[in-house]
Amino acid sequence: MIKLVSGRGYLFTAEVSTRQEGLDPRPALSDTPIADAPATYPIAPRHWLGLPKALVLSGAALLCMLAMIFGVTVFSSGFGGISGNGRPVIEVLPIVDTVGDAQSAALAQSVAAEMINGLARIDDIRLVLPKEREPVTSGKPPFNRSDGADFLLQGELQRSPQAWILQTRFINASSREVVSVAEVKLDASEPDQQRLASRLAAGAGYDLAVRLNKFGQADSAPQAGAASVAIKQASASINQTTHERFATARSILEKYLTEQPDNVDLQIALAALHLRGIQLAWYNPAESRAAENDARSLLERALKARPNFLPVLGTYCRFLTVTNQFAESLVACARALSLNPWDGTALFHLGLTQVQLGRFEDGLATFEQADRFDTPDVSRWTWLLGAGFADLLLDHNEDAVEWLQRSITITPGTGRAHMLLATAYQRLGRTDEAKQAFATALQLRPGSTASNLALPSLNASPTYLEESTKIIRTLIEMGLPAGDGQTQDGKSQ
Repeated sequence: MIKLVSGRGYLFTAEVSTRQEGLDPRPALSDTPIADAPATYPIAPRHWLGLPKALVLSGAALLCMLAMIFGVTVFSSGFGGISGNGRPVIEVLPIVDTVGDAQSAALAQSVAAEMINGLARIDDIRLVLPKEREPVTSGKPPFNRSDGADFLLQGELQRSPQAWILQTRFINASSREVVSVAEVKLDASEPDQQRLASRLAAGAGYDLAVRLNKFGQADSAPQAGAASVAIKQASASINQTTHERFATARSILEKYLTEQPDNVDLQIALAALHLRGIQLAWYNPAESRAAENDARSLLERALKARPNFLPVLGTYCRFLTVTNQFAESLVACARALSLNPWDGTALFHLGLTQVQLGRFEDGLATFEQADRFDTPDVSRWTWLLGAGFADLLLDHNEDAVEWLQRSITITPGTGRAHMLLATAYQRLGRTDEAKQAFATALQLRPGSTASNLALPSLNASPTYLEESTKIIRTLIEMGLPAGDGQTQDGKSQ
């Protein structure tokens, strides 16, 4: 009798009638939202007023209980049971082309196809084909529900003088409630129409996949209180990467995790911070081993609590790649991609694993796929760096320069990309540019040596070790100190 209407309040949906003694009531459906009613607000309809007081209170208490049960059921079960088998059924409607020319019509069809192909790879949802409809060219999007569809995905393609714009709405098919809205804008001058379609679909699809995954969790409500504030503070502390900010972020997270040891979000945040410290060589060898063990323990606890939660799977994929557990990382990264196929971060770590297994062409293709999707924005520089690294291992130095320059344009402060760029320039005979890139790399990463610059060799393939040694050898010739564990020819002792 009580239905939650997101953003509005609660809806009293029982059949209401006016009772007169000796007359049969004629039911009529009330459809008036009770705006901003708290979950425990006792709603007493007018036709209860003539009943004994105790019965009125009991009825109000019953409604209150039903509202509470309904709320708990919605937020604890996520999508479970919506379609009768625990998997929501989603219908992707044709993209509405509001431009109306041949180019936009073709682009709208390509975007819809890309969206369907991506959603079809997501576990725990089902897709249905739209019913036959009249062609959609402009105006209001269709709202016809296919048999069995729980949700509809609507899209509209627009164009401004500067950009193509894709607007999408994810809608509850029965209540017509708009669950989420997304808008993606891309440069209208993009000449590659297939890349344009992929990126428009990925921009909307990435956010939708994340939301679907949150809906499917037993605890989908956002973390509140001190823990969420602590995570935000820790993130803010390392927006500009320095060793001091890193230490501050670690202190914040460890303090609150001590108080809330079962908080999955805190576990993920601290594990990810440990990985950052390991990758940036901010731990000495003993600290690095301890940080790795702590990260592993945190992620195993988080996986046990929420085995299908994307942030857990994504961080675990990264952990296994960083610690050279390549067989396991292939599985973990693939699992993350089965829940969000547009996740460029997972694609980057999958590609890095493939590269270190000696599968350079496969790794390059994976990085190129991440670039084709270009989501999420915050990780864009990583797969560009990966593609440049893979091309360098393949001795495709001109291509490597292009990828690495794009990566540096987005994130200029890592230093590693400049080292690889210096290698590519040196191989191409562009020695002045090589010296400049190398000097910038040393400025960004003071204390760099062949030992702390190279990726760990554990479990790496002989093919990878041979080609990566050639890169290190070039850098040593340019002046990079060999460091502990390296000979002057770049080989491990």
